[in-house]
Amino acid sequence: MRTQVVIVGGGPSGLLLGQLLHKAGVETVVLERQSREYVLGRIRAGVLERGLVDLMGQAGVDARMKAEGFVHDGTLIAYDNDMFRVDFAAHTDATVLVYGQTEVTRDLYDARDSTGGDTHFEVEEVSIQDADTDAPFVTYSQHGQTHRIDCDFVAGCDGFHGVSRKTIPEDVRREYEKVYPFGWLGILSETPPVNDELIYANSDRGFALCSMRNANLSRYYIQCETSDDPANWTDEAFWDELRRRIPPQAAEALVTGPSIEKSIAPLRSFVCEPMRWGRLFLCGDAAHIVPPTGAKGLNTAASDVHYLNQGLRQYYGEGDSAGIDQYSIRALARVWKTQRFSWWFSTLMHHFPGQTEFDKKMQLAELALLRDNNEAQAAMALNYVGLPY
Repeated sequence: MRTQVVIVGGGPSGLLLGQLLHKAGVETVVLERQSREYVLGRIRAGVLERGLVDLMGQAGVDARMKAEGFVHDGTLIAYDNDMFRVDFAAHTDATVLVYGQTEVTRDLYDARDSTGGDTHFEVEEVSIQDADTDAPFVTYSQHGQTHRIDCDFVAGCDGFHGVSRKTIPEDVRREYEKVYPFGWLGILSETPPVNDELIYANSDRGFALCSMRNANLSRYYIQCETSDDPANWTDEAFWDELRRRIPPQAAEALVTGPSIEKSIAPLRSFVCEPMRWGRLFLCGDAAHIVPPTGAKGLNTAASDVHYLNQGLRQYYGEGDSAGIDQYSIRALARVWKTQRFSWWFSTLMHHFPGQTEFDKKMQLAELALLRDNNEAQAAMALNYVGLPY
């Protein structure tokens, strides 16, 4: 088999790239390790930056998102039982859209089906070969049979544990990592959100986040030990702890109910440089991870897709390789800025082991500055709605 671009990974970034390239007449084959049902069953963030919203429009898959998504033009920050609002629209003339990543993925799969896109699920032993030559190819096994796809380029959209990043020789790639000494215990419940906008709470008991998926589906998180186990938390214990960490007015308005999903997510900052090796390009979690504070994971993957889509369109449409040659530099320049924001927001809102009274006072001073200073709020709003591509 031969195609122009092999996309390793059938999550939202790989599917979005495939749909954008289809619009440009570029052929792709998508390889996904899991089943379609498994991919659509994953619970992920649901805050979409303006850039991702625009890309969904360019891909022609934004109709349901626009009809069912919730526009948020601000967010709430709580500390010391007080709460203030950062107005995104006032500071940036832009907003974010709350729409579940699962729904983004579903829309992209439906679009790929409608265009007859070639997608292979439950593939194993994926190997990217000769990526540093002009004739790369990908081999894989599926249902006991081995297959080979020759191609012009490979897009590695297969996540942190995928094969793509590991294909780049160790003496070529450099990796940067910060592991945070806590995790997030999250639950999903069929209850109305406690507020129309997200609430990020800094508490002496630890961080908390009140989020949502839609008008009757809420997502809540509390900071926990990395060694903790969701089985240690009854629903009642979770709700009680959440109430202790959010302002009284929010705690009183909280509607509780049985959890339909409960899990613990570790927090990590990670970047791999470069994001290109020969004809292999890394996108999204294959190249970088951010802590979930500020919801930059999927959104930063989307910016990678934007730069790679531009480069490949330029290559196939104009015979110009400048875009793909500059891909890694352009993508990483924005990646590091989103890393900085995620690190800053995480440092501001969480309780760290060994935190001194001085450290706590510095957090409170920074929060007070954010509350009282328009320039500080404007900087946060700009990063939250998404830096321009």
